[in-house]
Amino acid sequence: MASLEKQQFIEDSKRFWNPGKTQAWQDMEVDLVIDRREGYFLHDLDGRRLIDVHLNGGTYNIGHRHPELIEVIERAMGRFDMGNHHFPSLGRTALAKELARICGGDMHYTIYGSGGGEAIDIAIKTARHAKQKRKIVSIIRAYHGHTGLAVCAGADRFSKLFLSDRPDEFTQVPFNDLNAMEDAMRAKDVAAVIMETIPATYGFPMPLPGYLNEVEKLCRRYDALYIADEVQTGLMRTGEMWGYQRYGVNPDILVTGKGICGGMYPIACVVVREPYAGWLKEDGFGHMSTMGGAEIGCLVAMKVLEILERPTVRPMVNYIAETMRNGLNEIMSLYSDFFVGIRQCGVVMGLEFDYPEGAKPVMKHLYENGVWAIFSTLDPRVLQFKPGILMTADLCQELLERVERSIGLARAECLGKSLGKSRLRHAA
Repeated sequence: MASLEKQQFIEDSKRFWNPGKTQAWQDMEVDLVIDRREGYFLHDLDGRRLIDVHLNGGTYNIGHRHPELIEVIERAMGRFDMGNHHFPSLGRTALAKELARICGGDMHYTIYGSGGGEAIDIAIKTARHAKQKRKIVSIIRAYHGHTGLAVCAGADRFSKLFLSDRPDEFTQVPFNDLNAMEDAMRAKDVAAVIMETIPATYGFPMPLPGYLNEVEKLCRRYDALYIADEVQTGLMRTGEMWGYQRYGVNPDILVTGKGICGGMYPIACVVVREPYAGWLKEDGFGHMSTMGGAEIGCLVAMKVLEILERPTVRPMVNYIAETMRNGLNEIMSLYSDFFVGIRQCGVVMGLEFDYPEGAKPVMKHLYENGVWAIFSTLDPRVLQFKPGILMTADLCQELLERVERSIGLARAECLGKSLGKSRLRHAA
């Protein structure tokens, strides 16, 4: 039972913030109001502790309020502020040099935004300028953000709401369907293909072997750029710094956001290969973002990258991934008529349930048992399950115990409902 304080806060949220979203959570029996947070733990306004395996899409990849990031911000504020986006900046230049080194090759220039959606807009504009073509190909039920061009490239649930669906400029094809991809590109009128390496909001369906490599080849054949949206799959979540590296792909443009800010200071980055960044020389004022590349954010991002490159991180990701896989396989064997699949690349994970919108009751029972994970918006049979990359062995075991209990309760609820409906039909 929520406290009076929380109930009042929820009513105020409906009145002054977002009534639809606030009420939707109430309808799903999730009354979460996040208060204190640290590491991989959230604390509800009522004081209840939750293990966070939602991570807000990977924003809290290295945990909430990482102490080294707090130290960076405290030190930076003695000298820096957000900065002035018009002028050369110590922080922006230093971070751009680091990203060029980490990405390698001729991934050379970094352009900044304040969030992932804006960064996707920048990537699309950059590709259109480079190829002098307008058409963009993306994946059905993709998610690239909610800003002007980003929402056009994503699922029609969001683009149609704001009259932003543009079928003449944005074409969508099914994931893992090379024939459909080639058909969309044959006319050579495509500026870029934009791909989430593993589509997140669609429930992390995994690329078939060779699929992403073949998409890259089609881009070369039909004179289009390959944009890798690594907002949710980058930053060591797959066991490599960038998810595309796991699949041997060489993109022309990389977009990173969420986790690169450490959950502490908003920043997103677009890294572009040298030949396709021509607008930066033609008109460097072509894209401006007052808060894009904020100097304190750049310093935070550099610390995030330094943490991720430490030699202990890759083995830790591999350990967590293996531990989760083994534990989840055991849980799946217990409830195989309900929990039917695990989609996984590193700690990028989607859990499949054989029940209509089955991830929603699982989410609810996880919440009641001290775990916060979220269903996939565009495929609610699948639970997004995203352990942090620095979780301890003890926390992994505690998480698996809570997951086993929660899935068992969700199964009993869902199959009980199904049995009840079957009996009613039979009686009728």
